[in-house]
Amino acid sequence: MKYLFGPVNSRRLGISLGIDLIPHKTCTLNCVYCECGATTNLTTEIKEYFPTANILQELKSYLSQNPPLDIITFAGQGEPTLHAGLGEIINYLKKNFPAYQVALLTNGTTLSNPNVKESLKNLDLIIPSLDAVSEENFKKILRPHPQIKAAETIEGLINFRKNFPGKFYLEIFIIPQLNDSPEELKLLRKTCLAIQPDKIQLNSLDRPPTENWVKPESDELLLSIKKFLVPLKVEIISKKGKSNSLPPNLKKNKEDIIATLRRRPSTLNDLKQSLNLKELELSKIINQLLLEKIISEEKQQRGTFYKYHHKP
Repeated sequence: MKYLFGPVNSRRLGISLGIDLIPHKTCTLNCVYCECGATTNLTTEIKEYFPTANILQELKSYLSQNPPLDIITFAGQGEPTLHAGLGEIINYLKKNFPAYQVALLTNGTTLSNPNVKESLKNLDLIIPSLDAVSEENFKKILRPHPQIKAAETIEGLINFRKNFPGKFYLEIFIIPQLNDSPEELKLLRKTCLAIQPDKIQLNSLDRPPTENWVKPESDELLLSIKKFLVPLKVEIISKKGKSNSLPPNLKKNKEDIIATLRRRPSTLNDLKQSLNLKELELSKIINQLLLEKIISEEKQQRGTFYKYHHKP
């Protein structure tokens, strides 16, 4: 599959079929913690990055088999809302495959755009991110395109939330010594109260980041931040995936592993759960990919992660 990946066992959403609309790595931000690596095309241009008709055909071919999924998620290697055909794809899914929930992971920087707002109205769930309120930390953590400012992004989130009929979760990625100070947390709390998300998903480093100096936040501090954000509903994202397992009749192979690692670094256990591969078979393929230098390995707190080598 060229535009679809997985299904993956998402820590947040269960068994999720991913849709990747953007070439690696095209984004409005160049976040220091991004698991997809450094942004090579920092842009705010909205256009058809891949042929929408081809994406629809691949979706039709796959979903016509009635695969058991919890959700279909727009995610991948860049900012999905930069794809001009996003609204058309959402509407196609809701019309032709209404049994599936449709979600979008976004950095939230385009939500003030009227055309983007209109294109997202039929989503079941949107999860934008908000990692900093002060302009200083916004620039340090997110390294945005020059046209993007913290205040305008926040205003876009507040206004979008007011009129969005679906579920609205807000992800906050905590980085030690950057956005976990009392001052920044007070700003984040005030802003979250203005946005009024259905839920806040509190996250910290779990996969290899773009910048090696980014470290995980302690469980103790994440718990204290959760308490500080009361009365807002807050969920600390678990480092373990949900227990759902994929049906064994789904054929997975070397190409599936490459497709998954192209989008997100993963441990052997991540791949085992996501792709329903036997450990021996998985290890053989991983060793082959390492020998072929298609992937590399990197040790993190949760274990050894395997990363795809993106060509420049």
